[in-house]
Amino acid sequence: MTLSLDTDLLAGRGFCVAKGLIDPAECQALAALWPEKSAFRKHIVMQRHGYGQGEYQYFTYPLPKPVERLRQALYPPLAAVANRWNEVLGKDERFPATLGGWLRECHAAGQTRPTPLLLKYEAGDYNCLHRDLYGEMVFPMQATVLLSAPGRDFEGGEFMLVEQRPRMQSRGEVVPLAQGDAVLFAVNERPNKGARGWHRTAMRHGVSSLRRGRRFTLGLIFHDAA
Repeated sequence: MTLSLDTDLLAGRGFCVAKGLIDPAECQALAALWPEKSAFRKHIVMQRHGYGQGEYQYFTYPLPKPVERLRQALYPPLAAVANRWNEVLGKDERFPATLGGWLRECHAAGQTRPTPLLLKYEAGDYNCLHRDLYGEMVFPMQATVLLSAPGRDFEGGEFMLVEQRPRMQSRGEVVPLAQGDAVLFAVNERPNKGARGWHRTAMRHGVSSLRRGRRFTLGLIFHDAA
């Protein structure tokens, strides 16, 4: 795994792409976990809940080693950005330097269920714009790793971000990804500097309709669920 993050872009725009975060063989191995029911604690069919169309499964603890390794490696640089965000917004909360320290806080607050997940989309599937909030304890950034190869395994299925700007029309962004790339982005909101100083800008994410094939992604959320 090669970890190279543009934390300035992440801090300023609320997202960035880590190219080639994992190699194709590891992508295929993670996608191949889909039928291993013992690896997961819950299976969701999106259309049953109005979330879109497709399926996802939440991993159970202990997480598969590659998933745990990614979560542990990504958390520290994201925590540094999260603390910068809280500072400019005038919030006293600071996130621990390690994922273990943060998860202890989540678990003490009753949020103990793991949130990393594997998502599967087939032709016609999509994911509505949403936020991944699972309780009062929220880490403000998360990651999505594309496990399938665009053009070969699927067409369509673009990752989308929408920024809801105060007193302005929303701004959309399509984030191109290759197999093994990760997009890191704001879970709920990010700070934005305007003429009158810093303010919060709400963000949501989703996936456009898949036109062909099958698309697997790994979602890494850093707060556990209640």
